[in-house]
Formats: sequence, C-alpha cells, structure tokens
Amino acid sequence: MPSSPRPSTRPRAVLWFRRDLRLDEHAALAAAHAHGDVVPLFVVDPAFARSGAPRRAFMARALQSLDDRMGGALVYRHGDPVEIVPAFAAEVGADVVVVSRDVGPYGRRRDAAVAEALSAAGRRLRGVGSPYAVEPGTVAKADGSPYAVFTPFSKAWVAAGAPRWSTRPATPRPADVNWVGAPDIPCDGPPASPSEDELGDVALPPASEQAAHEQWQRFLADGLDHYDDRRNLPGLDGTSRLSPALRWGLLHPLQLIDDLGTSRSHEVFRSELAWREFYADVLLRRPETAWQNLQSKMDAMAVDTDARARDRFRAWCDGRTGFPIVDAGMRQLLATGWMHNRVRMITASFLVKDLHLPWQWGARHFLQHLVDGDLASNSHGWQWTAGTGTDAAPYFRVFNPTSQSQKFDPDGDYLRRWVPELAHLAGALVHDPGLHRPDAYPAPIVDHAAEREEALRRYRSMTGAAR
Repeated sequence: MPSSPRPSTRPRAVLWFRRDLRLDEHAALAAAHAHGDVVPLFVVDPAFARSGAPRRAFMARALQSLDDRMGGALVYRHGDPVEIVPAFAAEVGADVVVVSRDVGPYGRRRDAAVAEALSAAGRRLRGVGSPYAVEPGTVAKADGSPYAVFTPFSKAWVAAGAPRWSTRPATPRPADVNWVGAPDIPCDGPPASPSEDELGDVALPPASEQAAHEQWQRFLADGLDHYDDRRNLPGLDGTSRLSPALRWGLLHPLQLIDDLGTSRSHEVFRSELAWREFYADVLLRRPETAWQNLQSKMDAMAVDTDARARDRFRAWCDGRTGFPIVDAGMRQLLATGWMHNRVRMITASFLVKDLHLPWQWGARHFLQHLVDGDLASNSHGWQWTAGTGTDAAPYFRVFNPTSQSQKFDPDGDYLRRWVPELAHLAGALVHDPGLHRPDAYPAPIVDHAAEREEALRRYRSMTGAAR
C-alpha cells in the first residue's frame, strides 16, 4: 500500500467532492486552491446503497471521468463521512475541509456532524458555493419570510442573482492546482458499479464534464431558440437533457445562465432553472416535506393502500395501465433512467388522481429509476401534481391522459416508440385504440372519467369534513 505523503510546509485543504463532480466553475475548488495544496477526496457513503442503480452507475462513471481529469489524484475512502473526513484531514495534515454546501436534509445533518468533529480537533469545515445559481435560503420577501409560490420567487431569484452572476471569481485551471492525492495517499478504490442484473439494460447518458458541455453546445445551436415551442412535445428532442449533469454537478447552472439571452425561449429555459432552485429553497426551509405534505390540510385526503391498490401500482410501474401515454412514460423511465417532464406530470397525475395512490409511492419509484433523481425536485414536483405542495389550488387539475397525449404527441411518435404494441395503429387510434387494441396490450385498468369524479369527490368530502 502506498505510504502517506511526507509533511509539507505548505498549507493543505481537503476538497471533499459530493454533488459537484467537475473542475470548472467550482467555487469550493477555487477556495481550496487559494488556501494551498489541494487533497481531493470522495467518500463512498454507505447511504448510497439506498440510491437507485441508474444513479449509482452514473455517479461511478462521472467520478471516473473526474479522476481522469485530475490525473488519477482523487482519493476514495469508504465509510461514514462523520468518521472518515475528520480522520482523513488529520492524516494528510489539512487544517480545513472545503465543500460545496449541501442543502438537503441528510446532507445538512451529515455536514453539521462532520463540522463538529473537525472543530473538536482544531480544524474546520468550510462551505463555499452550492449546486445552485442562488444559494437556497437567500431569496426571501422584504420581511424575511419565504416565498410560497413560484412566480414571485422566480422574480426575486433573478433580482438576487443577477448582481453576483457576472462578478463571480474565476476557478483555477486544473493544471494550476497542486493536487496532493493518489497514489501517494492511500485510496480505497472507487465505488462499485451496480451489477448487470441490478442495472439491467438501462441506456445511461455519457457521464463526464466534457460530455455535458458538448450536450449544452448542441442544444444552444439547435434547440434553445425553439425551446418554448418544443419543450412539451415528448416525441421531439426539444429539451436540453441536462438534468443528470445538473444533478451530479458535471456543470453548474451559472454556466448555462451565462449563455442565455432575452428571447422568449431563453426566458422560459431560465424559468425552468428557477423551478429547480425554488424546490431546493422549499426543502431547505421545510425539510420534512421530502416525504410529508407541504399543505398539512391534505393529510386528511383519502388514499388507497390495499391489495388492489398495490396491484394497480405494479401495473403503473411496469407501464401496463392500458393508457398509452402513461405506459410510454413509465417504459421510457425503465429503459433510460429519464422521462420527459410533461410525461412525468401525466404519469404522476394518473397515479394520484386516477389510481388514488399516495404520491410518496410514485416519488420513491421515480427516485429508484431516475438518473437525475433529486430529492427536492422530485418530491415537490410530485406534490405539485398531487395538490399537496406549493401550488395554491391545484387539486382540481386532473390530467386526462388521452387528451394530453393527443395534444402533446399529436402524431403519436412518442407512443409508437415506447409502446411498440401500438406502432401499427394509424392516426388517432394510437392514443385510444378502443376496439383496435391488440391482444398484447392491456385494457385500461380504470375508467378515467369515473376516477376523475372520484378524486374530486374525495377532495370535496375532505374539505367538507374540515369545516
């Protein structure tokens, strides 16, 4: 095993990577470099085992790319960060551990415990920057209270960020950083990728900083100016597909904002970035809403959890509901670890409003399969659809899966790709096969019109009982 590096008179900082697997636009790297030699660390936390196989596989590939870019210097240690990080800082003689701030519930608890352990040994944890353009918790009303709905938040978000976005300090070039790491510092080796049996045939996107920037440049050239017209059409390649890169920090949202102009499509894209930051802000202020209703009055809403409900949930998970747009989305998720955002809303509405199942069931399934699975965006996106979250009066919004399919996939290209049993059907039949439904494709598991009325009946019954 390699021996630990010899003592140096230069100060050292441990740069602990988490959701920031890049070297450009990296505020924590700039701070560590300004301090002295940089010891790059990634802790393989046992908590990762709870993550879905697509996320863990993508993370492993992104880490390999990051390590390659720094010449193999990344040091992996396996275990509880609360124990590993303070011991590692002492081992390498670093007086500070620098991180990008984590605003998730688990991350905040972990970092508080690490900071306490470091402090007890005369060292410190320094948080610099975050995965967001504006750090969650900094956008507030004049009286200091948080925004409850998106539109006023987004305006304040732009106002808060604009003065700083153009004046942020530059990150040093990787070649200018004095990396002190593997192989001189003992390394436990990278995290194990999920087995083929666990991951299956999921077609993951490239997982590197370079690939993320190339994807952004392609979208800038061919897609961004049409974003407002195409973003809701799952049959077209109308979105950036950068959510996995943002989730793992292969690029920073400021790098995207730098390239945005003032056209309608550019403003809409900026607004989508703001949604991500809004949900992070909500979760920071209300961490219990990761799995509990933001609107506590909705706790009284009746949901189904019996054996029939679980059978319906399995049909939904497998893309066997008999509703083509729902099944297409669920199959896309299983095959690629990603789902078009419009279809995420349709499938979520179907689970909550047509099947009357708890939104948490769907949110957990998504997190298990999404490469871009992000607790804040996932849970609060689900709550928006379920009517339990930030939208003021959303429960009456019940998506009709057939009309949504006809509106947003009018030619049926998306349906025919992901539900090949229906590929031979011409025209509008692909949206609602009726008597032309092939034997290989299931009949609808529910009557949408009847379940819509049932959903509204439950809502009225709940609000009436609350009076």
